[in-house]
Amino acid sequence: MEIGQLVRRAALHHADRVAFVCGDSRMTFLEFDRATDRLAHDLLARGLAPGSHVGVLLPNGIEVVVAYYALAKAGLVRVPLHPKDTPADLSMKADFAAVQAVLSDAQRIDGIDLTLSLDDIREVISRPSGGGDRPCQIDRHPEAALRLGFTGGTTGRSKAVVLTTRGELFELTAFMTDLVPGIQAGDVMLHAAPIAHAGGAFVLPHLIGGATQVILPAFDAAQAVALMDRHRPQRTFLVPTMISMVLDEPGVGDLTRSLTRLCYGASSIAPTVRDQAIDVFGPVLAQVYGQAEAPMAITRLLPQDHTDERQGSCGRPFTLVDAAIWDDDDRPLDPGEVGEIVTRSGGLMREYWQNPEATATTMRGGWVHTGDVGVVDAHGFFAILDRKGDMMISGGYNVYPREIEDVLLAHPAVREAAAVGIPDDRWGERVHAVVAVRSEVSDHELLAFCAERLPSRSRPRSLEIRSELPKSHAGKILRRVVRDEVAEANRKLRS
Repeated sequence: MEIGQLVRRAALHHADRVAFVCGDSRMTFLEFDRATDRLAHDLLARGLAPGSHVGVLLPNGIEVVVAYYALAKAGLVRVPLHPKDTPADLSMKADFAAVQAVLSDAQRIDGIDLTLSLDDIREVISRPSGGGDRPCQIDRHPEAALRLGFTGGTTGRSKAVVLTTRGELFELTAFMTDLVPGIQAGDVMLHAAPIAHAGGAFVLPHLIGGATQVILPAFDAAQAVALMDRHRPQRTFLVPTMISMVLDEPGVGDLTRSLTRLCYGASSIAPTVRDQAIDVFGPVLAQVYGQAEAPMAITRLLPQDHTDERQGSCGRPFTLVDAAIWDDDDRPLDPGEVGEIVTRSGGLMREYWQNPEATATTMRGGWVHTGDVGVVDAHGFFAILDRKGDMMISGGYNVYPREIEDVLLAHPAVREAAAVGIPDDRWGERVHAVVAVRSEVSDHELLAFCAERLPSRSRPRSLEIRSELPKSHAGKILRRVVRDEVAEANRKLRS
């Protein structure tokens, strides 16, 4: 089945219901179907051939969703770009991904001749195309590229993964079966996180289900709370830092309990934030673990599993997903043994774009090797200990930053945390922690807090308090940037 067919089916079933809301703008399901057809026809009329790569550099709003599904209908390949990237980064990504056109709010990219601005898009979708409002459907093989997705780049340079219609339909099925089941016409989904990242995975399930999707142009905790109060959504998606910021907003405790799922990803949630979220919103938290190579559908931790016993777990595999823990020789490990998380399903990437060597390494034996070090318990619950490349070795022991970060996040004053290694003549590496806080606290208090809860080898020997930690566009803390900053500061001290 083509993605465009699902859009048309939603228009048939829910024609005059409101599909999308952003500020004062509204668009019904029928209007959305027509808008995507119009933009799809327009792009093809401008000389783009099915299979061409088109960059999308648009802010959160109705237009970015129109762009995504117009590209799907036209047989074009979506390449997500981010406005916070530097011009040099944008040009590099566009060149590497063979982008031939860009849909952009304001920025132009060197070397790209065809650019449609936000105003151009609004003009196109407001009027019938040359052939009237006829459907646009370019059939594409299920294994042909539907979109490219850049990896998070949390530990090194980002790669581009090739994702297919097969994978998109698998993710859709996984979400509607396991993560956000029971979507009904008239429900509300609040998009407060960027649609260009993980939040975009929630668009199609809610479109099919007939829900109204309310879009916040840019994340703002106060505005998110205001929209929750006004629209009373059943579902939303945030990263844990955003949840923490929402919970700090005055009046959040007075909200009417409407949420049935508060989904989150990018990292585990601190127990203090978990408990406060359950107190405010009810038992509705649902964690989702995935990565660009296996988008948004490896494991999920459902509301009933958000307990002290399961703290730090990312849950069990989705119904149609296989996951395991393997050693460095690709041999399965027993419950409780530490190794690499591997996964296989119908939702895996096809390959890394123009990188067959990395593809062969990551997809050995048909399993995606995630690069995440983890463990599974006797009941099938997985826990991520860390990225392979982030592990420290101190005094001959393996030390996982996430273990330290989870302890720091359990302190009520800590909002964000990163642990990195500093070269040490005696120990090889010593642990240094960097935190952002929500209330006043001293480094001595936090170091003592860790000393009471961590084995000696894992305790931070030094700690730095900042206002905020560097994060990726998807909201993940960039530990490699923290590590580089700490290393540079340490080098200056020694010189």
